[in-house]
Amino acid sequence: MKTALKLIAAVLTAGTFGAFAADTEITFYYPVAVGGPITKTIDRMSADFEKDNPGIKVKPVYAGTYQDTIVKALTAHKAGTPPTTAVLLSTDMFTLIDEDAIVPFDGVDASVYYPAFMDNSQTGGKTWGIPFQRSTIVLYWNKELFKEAGLDPEKAPASWKEMVEYAQKLTRRDAAGNVTQWGVQIPSSGFPYWLFQGLTTPNGVKLMNAEGTETYFDKPEVVEALQYWVDLGRKHKVMPTGVIEWGTTPKDFFEKKIAMMWTTTGNLTNVKNNAKFDFGVAMLPQSKRRGSPTGGGNFYVFKKASKEQQAAAVKFAQWMTTADRAAQWGMDTGYVAVRPDAWKTAKMVEYTKGFPVALVARDQLAFSVAELSTHDNQRVTKALNDGIQAALTGAKEPAAAMKDSQAEAARILRSYKK
Repeated sequence: MKTALKLIAAVLTAGTFGAFAADTEITFYYPVAVGGPITKTIDRMSADFEKDNPGIKVKPVYAGTYQDTIVKALTAHKAGTPPTTAVLLSTDMFTLIDEDAIVPFDGVDASVYYPAFMDNSQTGGKTWGIPFQRSTIVLYWNKELFKEAGLDPEKAPASWKEMVEYAQKLTRRDAAGNVTQWGVQIPSSGFPYWLFQGLTTPNGVKLMNAEGTETYFDKPEVVEALQYWVDLGRKHKVMPTGVIEWGTTPKDFFEKKIAMMWTTTGNLTNVKNNAKFDFGVAMLPQSKRRGSPTGGGNFYVFKKASKEQQAAAVKFAQWMTTADRAAQWGMDTGYVAVRPDAWKTAKMVEYTKGFPVALVARDQLAFSVAELSTHDNQRVTKALNDGIQAALTGAKEPAAAMKDSQAEAARILRSYKK
């Protein structure tokens, strides 16, 4: 491992990657988790990288969801045939380190990226991930439906109280009392823990410590946030009860079945291209403060790749996240350009003049926190997801659900405490 790291550091310090052996091929696992023609963009960027870097070939492998992709990557790692690099969730960092699957990006200047994105990319004084397709959660609203409900179409709810009040005016029922339009929808499948952080963060509480060894699922502020989520459906009746699908929420928004939705900024271009009405984008409503978790994926470099492949992968990750390319990626996909200088490029300045809602996610970074990430992250996350869904379906009261989730997480993390 030391030899591989010395090679990467030496290459970076020299400021050049030199001549790579003919046809040094790097396999690049990429997750397809959000709507839109993203694979075409990845193919184009990979081809452009090859033109700029003769001797390096990039082989994108579209591996399914984030969950599918890490399973495939770790299976390949254990079999001795890992990808060279992969875009995996920033929250997978501790898992990948514990599996001894990745090497750090020694020598890379991490200060060029937004600090909020580096919270899930660094630990122990090392940089383990390079931010690429990163996001926050934002609120989208249908301006036409706001106007029809007598609301200011240019103003989103700024607080939890306002969101309930707005959603009550936006929920419509037919003569028989059946709902024909919901006021708001917060999806609770796919990434329920992440959407939940869109409630716990504004309520002034974090779900874990920076070392990934403790969780705080049973804190009163956490229970209060879950109670608010449950009440949207059961008490206020402005959102469907039970589990709401992540994947169909944008479609419901396009079809005017819902007036407001919470989802990733990574859906921004999808909404821009498919919403046949004027829409707005806002930071999440606050309780005690503003805030959202960051989300999305980082580049990682795998330990069992050859030294030449590792060096090529580092170059690829840095090439993909230059200011100009980060800006273009953000415009093409809706993900947040991961470095401040990307927002100062001429094309991004021009883009945001015509489409200013793209600035919302960037501005929310000032209030953002790290996405839930711990050792044995998938099991800990499942413990929280199970509790959230038990509360939303009515199987448990929020306080009991979070008490059980915390007990399970503490059991899982016990061996990681020093």
